[in-house]
Amino acid sequence: MAEQKLSERIRFKLEYRKRIEFALVVSLLLLLVMFQAFKRFEGRVELPEEKQVIIKVDDIPITEQIDRPPPPARPSVPIPTEDEDVPEDLTIEETEIDFNEEPPPPPPPPKEEEETPIFVPYDSPPKPIGGYAAIQKNLVYPEIARRAGVEGTVIIQALIDTKGNVVKTRVLKSLGNNGCDEAAIAAIRKTKWKPAMQRDKPVKVWVSIPVIFKLKEAR
Repeated sequence: MAEQKLSERIRFKLEYRKRIEFALVVSLLLLLVMFQAFKRFEGRVELPEEKQVIIKVDDIPITEQIDRPPPPARPSVPIPTEDEDVPEDLTIEETEIDFNEEPPPPPPPPKEEEETPIFVPYDSPPKPIGGYAAIQKNLVYPEIARRAGVEGTVIIQALIDTKGNVVKTRVLKSLGNNGCDEAAIAAIRKTKWKPAMQRDKPVKVWVSIPVIFKLKEAR
C-alpha cells in the first residue's frame, strides 16, 4: 500500500510539472501572436501651419508748425494825475525792459590833468628839514618787498609849495609793484620842507628826490 501511494505521488508531480511547462509554452505563443497581430503604433504630432505675419507701416505725416498770431497788446492802464494840463484820456504806454540784455559798462573816470613841471629859476633849492636822512627815517619798508629781498632806489618828483608842503608827486623811477613807490611817497609827504627861494622870496618848484631801499644786514 505504501509503495502504491508513493508511486502515485511521483506520477502526480510529473504530470503537474508537464502541465506548468505546457502552460508556459502556450502563454509564450499567445504573446508572439499578439505582437505580430498588432503592429507598432507611432504617434505623430501635427503642428499647426505657420501663418505669415505681414506688418504694414503707415507713413506718418510731418508735423506742421502753425504760426500762431502774437498775443494782443495789454490794455493801457490810466494813471491819475493832479496836473490840470494833462488831458484825462492820455495814457502811458507800457515800457518793455529786456532783463537779459547786459547794460553797457560805465564810462572811465575822467583823468585829472597832470600839471606839467615848469622850470622856475631859484637861488636856493628846496631842502628837507633834517636833511635827506629825515626822509629815510620816515620810510617804512614794505613787508612784501622785505620778504622778497627787494633793494634799490626810487626817484620821486615832488612839487613843494611856498610853505614847504608836498603838493603833488609822481614816480620817475619805480621798483615794481611791491609797495616801494607808495612807501617812498608817504615818507616824502611826512617830511617838512624848506621852500625854494628866489630873491629872498619862497617859490613853488618841482624837485627830484631819491629814496633808497636797503635791507639791514643781520649781525
